Amino acid sequence: MDTSPNQHIQAIVQTIKSEEQRVRSKYSILAYQDMLGLLFLLLSLSGMLGVAWLYFISYLPVLLSIFIIALLTSIAHEVEHDLIHKLYFKRHPFIHNSMMLIVWLMRPNTVNPWYRRTIHLHHHKVSGTEQDIEERLVGNGAKNPILRFISIVDGLLGLMLSRKQFKQEIDGFKFFTVFNAGFPITTAYFGVLYGFITFHSIDWWLQGSVIYPEWVVSGMAWVDFLMVVLIAPNIIRSSSLNFITSSMHYYGGVRNMLQQTQVLTHWVFAPFQLFCFNFGYTHTIHHFLPNQPFYIRQLISRRILPVMKRHGVRFNDIQSLQRANFYHATETAPVKYE
Repeated sequence: MDTSPNQHIQAIVQTIKSEEQRVRSKYSILAYQDMLGLLFLLLSLSGMLGVAWLYFISYLPVLLSIFIIALLTSIAHEVEHDLIHKLYFKRHPFIHNSMMLIVWLMRPNTVNPWYRRTIHLHHHKVSGTEQDIEERLVGNGAKNPILRFISIVDGLLGLMLSRKQFKQEIDGFKFFTVFNAGFPITTAYFGVLYGFITFHSIDWWLQGSVIYPEWVVSGMAWVDFLMVVLIAPNIIRSSSLNFITSSMHYYGGVRNMLQQTQVLTHWVFAPFQLFCFNFGYTHTIHHFLPNQPFYIRQLISRRILPVMKRHGVRFNDIQSLQRANFYHATETAPVKYE
């Protein structure tokens, strides 16, 4: 007699809980969860500011600065994700909300984390369906490869192009609710980005034949600086994350938690995993046990992944991209679902 999906799910959840208890017993520092979250945030923030300063004084080159800051902002994203689940300073709202604001400033190309909490918790309830606005905003389930690419790289443009489809398919979707959730920080981010593209495109077209006013020159110098220390790193970070998350979440055909996500360990995803803190390798664990800090998922993942595979979670189902993430039951699937 085949084991039911719920039995497989419970086996995975119990293993995750047991492994978490094991590492917490082994490393006593893990008991200081609030302080660890704050420490990770302050380290990534101070590192980001330090790199920005070293670039400003011409000590670090452009590409190295962008690379390091992109790595640091990926840590901030994980902290934000934990904050959304209220894993740090839940009983201290001032510190909690201050951390939320800091991670938004470090990652300004996202909607504010308070709104993201709403759509992320909703994501856990409706993952794999057309109602999952969080995943659809980053291209999950998109059949048009051009639209999918745009949604991965430029969330604002992707939102504008998909607004009619979202309005028809997603209950309660309102374009300006999502758009306004980015004001003022995300709005400023896109203003700097599009300003940079527009100015340098026109300047290239005119081939330097125009003498600009001093205020334009000094203003663009700051825009260029922000592109290196904030905008470009977050383009890399968010594009990598959006590509990984929109690839690993299934869309359609999902009937239980085993089918919501796959695990991505294939080498082809390695460059993208680098800039989203190994998201494709560990995020499936989060779907089975949401209230767990990101660093614990990293610590237990090596022992958990074989268990998930044994109980029917798919690994490296790259062909799902050709199906627009549709979960397609195959004869070789390790578990039969009823």
